[in-house]
Amino acid sequence: MEVKTNSRTGQILDFMYILAWVAFIGLMIEAGAILISYGVSCVNPEAARNLYKGMDLYPLRHYSFWHYTQSVSLIFALSAMKSFILFLVIKTLSKVNLKSPFTIEVARTLEKISYVFLGTWIIAIINNAQNEGLLKRAGIFIEDRDAGEFLFMAGLVFIISQVFKRGVELQSENELTV
Repeated sequence: MEVKTNSRTGQILDFMYILAWVAFIGLMIEAGAILISYGVSCVNPEAARNLYKGMDLYPLRHYSFWHYTQSVSLIFALSAMKSFILFLVIKTLSKVNLKSPFTIEVARTLEKISYVFLGTWIIAIINNAQNEGLLKRAGIFIEDRDAGEFLFMAGLVFIISQVFKRGVELQSENELTV
């Protein structure tokens, strides 16, 4: 990591870097646990009663294996996409240089993060629509995911990426005038 810890900002970025790694590892474990639990529930349907963190999808597994697989796939996709966002955050934090903070690589990675947030929002909307359909067709209730936060974060990170792009332009203009 290029950030020097001699300033308060550098220390905060170092702390955020470590925190991002911890969260990334936690979400990767969650995604792996969901996949392993799903695999076990394919062999032993009773395992769907406690899929992950007390998630009981046994009624759905009993109703339709196809719908069960779709639901678990969407839950896994949400977890995997959040993990990927944290991977990109780690990548961004490792590229930050406080002497010259505005780089096109950081701006592009921030923009990529906003697009992944947008994709995560879309997956959450699809998940919620499927859950609503299952409730209407089969009376099976599955907890919805809060999708609005992903759209908000996508917009916020996209704006920050545009500010970084403008910062790159100003920084390069400043270097040319010296």
